[in-house]
Amino acid sequence: MSIDRDTFERSSEEELSELSATDQVLGFLAANDATAFRASEIARRIDIDQGAVSTALSRLKNRSLVEHKGPYWAITEDDRRLSNYDGYARATELFNDQLGTEDPDEWKDHAPDRPHPSEQQ
Repeated sequence: MSIDRDTFERSSEEELSELSATDQVLGFLAANDATAFRASEIARRIDIDQGAVSTALSRLKNRSLVEHKGPYWAITEDDRRLSNYDGYARATELFNDQLGTEDPDEWKDHAPDRPHPSEQQ
């Protein structure tokens, strides 16, 4: 996975080597949570060997952090499960450094007027 020059300059070697392939795959899926991908596409987009991506996806599936249907993979919608995964926090931090943090007000501008059916009692 590539990083921008600013991240390269300000990060220690330890910080840059901290993210495993599993964390990078999870971070990529989290950053693209509205989309499901084939393993080959994930590998190409984060520049990691497809075998390593497939292994990472299997591990994440065993932890119920990703969902798999046919050839496609997507991050789980279970926010509680994700927040309890340490690698998710590290991956999110790295992607926030690279892409910027999300603005909650922008989310509110596009939020539906009614709660999602899963949140209704």
